Amino acid sequence: MNIEVVHGSLTESLCDTLIVSLFQGGQVPCTFNKALNGHIGAIIRDLPGCGKYGETTVVHTLGNIAAKRIILLGLGNETEFSLDKIRAVMAIALRSARKLRSKTVATIVPGIERGAFDDAQAAQAASEGAIMGLYQFKYYKSTKDDASAIEKLFIIESDSAKIAALNTGARLGAIVGKSVNFARDLINHSAQYMTPTKIAWHAGEIAKQYGLEIDVLEKEDMQQNGMGALLAVAQGSVEPPKLVVLKYFGDPGNQELIAYVGKGITFDSGGISIKPSQNMDEMKRDMAGGGAVLGAMQAIAQLKPKTNILAIVPCTENMPSGSAYRPGDIITSMSGKTIEVLNTDAEGRLVLADAVTYAQKLGATRIVDLATLTGACVVGLGDHYSGVITNNAAWCETFLSSAKQTGERMWELPNDPDYLEQIKSTIADLKNSGGRAGGTITAALFIGQFADKTPWVHVDIAGTADADKDKGYNLKGGTGVGVRTLIQLADHLGKV
Repeated sequence: MNIEVVHGSLTESLCDTLIVSLFQGGQVPCTFNKALNGHIGAIIRDLPGCGKYGETTVVHTLGNIAAKRIILLGLGNETEFSLDKIRAVMAIALRSARKLRSKTVATIVPGIERGAFDDAQAAQAASEGAIMGLYQFKYYKSTKDDASAIEKLFIIESDSAKIAALNTGARLGAIVGKSVNFARDLINHSAQYMTPTKIAWHAGEIAKQYGLEIDVLEKEDMQQNGMGALLAVAQGSVEPPKLVVLKYFGDPGNQELIAYVGKGITFDSGGISIKPSQNMDEMKRDMAGGGAVLGAMQAIAQLKPKTNILAIVPCTENMPSGSAYRPGDIITSMSGKTIEVLNTDAEGRLVLADAVTYAQKLGATRIVDLATLTGACVVGLGDHYSGVITNNAAWCETFLSSAKQTGERMWELPNDPDYLEQIKSTIADLKNSGGRAGGTITAALFIGQFADKTPWVHVDIAGTADADKDKGYNLKGGTGVGVRTLIQLADHLGKV
């Protein structure tokens, strides 16, 4: 779908479907209502619920205006309306238009007439919501019917002075939205397709298309680097592990190098500590952190912020076999720290330990890692918030500020030395499980032992990486959570 900003008026917009938004208890402009012989006003009067948040009401224009039909889009309470709600209602409205088999859709940016938002940011949100909301994953469908696909979205603006800002925002939103959808594709693929080798291939395609540097460490390279934690997890699978490195240098003269590290477990059976069979199919999405990092890099390479980003994705399967690592094993990480394995299903923190150490070897000055790390995070925060923990308050504040701007909800958890007692081992430096109590925190702090004094933020996306139903701009399946925050963070760092 192409998005185009157009100077004009809604009543003159030639399209299949026109989206007209209104707040709860509000009205559409009198000129618009008059063009439709008062029909819209009558509908609002007879159906007062049409202004409720996310409500859509289809109205046929019967040739009174250029558009064939109208979708009345409810924005809810005006005082509660936000940039993130622009994304959500645009997604809802565009899906409704697609059901009507619309090829062309026109709208103003929902709520922009209030003047409460920066024009470029509002247009970006609308563009992101439209693209993310129309996402479909049809790779494995025998019939890939695109007959109902929307071809063009027109963003209408009557004030010519605003066109440039809206164009800027719409372009940015399209890049961001498509990068989120790219991450969703990676996450939604089956594990038989999305192997470590395939992730490395996709990373190579990003590098080739957008001019990034790429390096892929093979098993032999990992052995030379002493990556005993990553190799231990990988040894049970016939699929060879890969460690993918992408580099973007937007400010080559600056020594600052930000590392984005994403967990890339392409299938997690739990290993010898095997998971229950129910819902194990969802473990193909255990590489969602890695998918988010790759999606973010695709956008960053196009947007070219003035900062330097290092992306690292350690990829492997976690499988049970005669060669798999076992509970009770002692492994030596790249850092030299030894780890007692209590549970082979606590594998994500092991691969991230070596990836974080490798990021430091490559010169990372600050680190963010994303991982579907613990079921405890789902228990604690549900599917609404990602859990965050840090060793540096200022770095975390910068990260959380970026997350807030994107609408991706994050919640900081405590980093208290008392929790470290739970991951101390009597026969090694650390153990890879601190038990159920405070499980999200102890798992994160395990990774933090390898970040050491490097400013570090960990994001547990176990509850937010996928959705079980369509809601707003998130569709059932992989959500691509984290992509937008990482892009926003890079943009922010490029301006400070």
